[in-house]
Amino acid sequence: MDLPDVSLPDRGVPRADLFADLRARKTADADWRGGRTWSLVYPAGEDVDAVLREAHNLYLYENALNPFRFPSLADMEREVVAMTAGLLNAPAGASGSMTSGGTESIMQAIRVARDRAAAERGVTAPTLVVPRSAHPAFAKGAKYFGLELVHIPLADDLRADVTAAADLITDQTALVAGSAPNYPHGVVDPIPELAALAAARGIPFHTDACVGGFLLPFMERAGLDVPPFDFRVPGVTTMSADMHKYGYATKGASVLLHRTGDHVLQYQAFLYQDWPGGLYGSLALAGARPAAPIAAAWTVMRYLGTDGYTHQVRRILTTATKIRSALTDLDLTILGNPVASVIAFTGPEIMPIGDRLDDLGWHLDRQTHPDALHLMVSPEHDRVIDTFLTDLRTAAANPGESRGTEARYS
Repeated sequence: MDLPDVSLPDRGVPRADLFADLRARKTADADWRGGRTWSLVYPAGEDVDAVLREAHNLYLYENALNPFRFPSLADMEREVVAMTAGLLNAPAGASGSMTSGGTESIMQAIRVARDRAAAERGVTAPTLVVPRSAHPAFAKGAKYFGLELVHIPLADDLRADVTAAADLITDQTALVAGSAPNYPHGVVDPIPELAALAAARGIPFHTDACVGGFLLPFMERAGLDVPPFDFRVPGVTTMSADMHKYGYATKGASVLLHRTGDHVLQYQAFLYQDWPGGLYGSLALAGARPAAPIAAAWTVMRYLGTDGYTHQVRRILTTATKIRSALTDLDLTILGNPVASVIAFTGPEIMPIGDRLDDLGWHLDRQTHPDALHLMVSPEHDRVIDTFLTDLRTAAANPGESRGTEARYS
């Protein structure tokens, strides 16, 4: 990344000038408060925003590295993990920790599985077997921790092909994973079948529920059919669920859960005392950790409760249903059979349609193989859905010429 030609000012900038500059810079950012973004930020309402701000400000300066100095943070983290474990039907004896986000949760699961494979099965050339649609955090973890990434091809329904997976799992496999749902298409992989393949060889299985961990349980509570994905599935050994997506906490907040608590201390924890500074311990990849996301996660979970989360899910599903109906009317093709909030769709001139929506002030992600537009529905989108669908019809009728694809970060 090229660095700008800027240096530290000789004298501090006056506060009024400083914040005028900040506000001016922010005008170029996506308008998530106006419901114009369809990923990255997941607004649930002004009341939730107010609760998050107050919790965040109370813990703006604390450091979650040392639970002995800030026991309230340690207590809140344990309670967030316990509440999440309950949602995902973890058995007695389960354990876990909060992380900075889904990427760290996934990477920690990979690292633990790699170390277990070496210690318990003598694996020397570990592989990581995941669907082609799995989040890039799996590829990142494989690169960082020295595993060979093996992709399971997708079946016609865009879920992992179980038959192909059976041939890719070997005695050197350290971890098998599936998504609930995956980010690109919003479909839930065949978790029971994949976990059974792994368990038959004594291999851990990870369900990546970073998107669905705080959606699918409340869909089930709302009386909807949800594919099996959590710890009720035999063979699922670890799970990730993002608080800062549909848990509605501020970033970064995610939870990593282990079916067996011993694996946390034995493989995930880092303890070190061979230096003059005393015992150093951490369950996270980072050292110093921001306290505010922990407090915000604890607060929003307590504030919303089961009824509040279920209400937000109903808002999401109502909006998603309107989008699916509109796409069908426009002869645009929805990829796969998404179960909740994630929708990817394609059709002729799909990228120009996306560009036209950009011109109209909306922000949808681009995907490839095939070219598609991608959106994630948040509760607050119900306030703008009619305007969005009007603009979508306009874009589909007169898309213009494509300006190409743009990078997506999730």
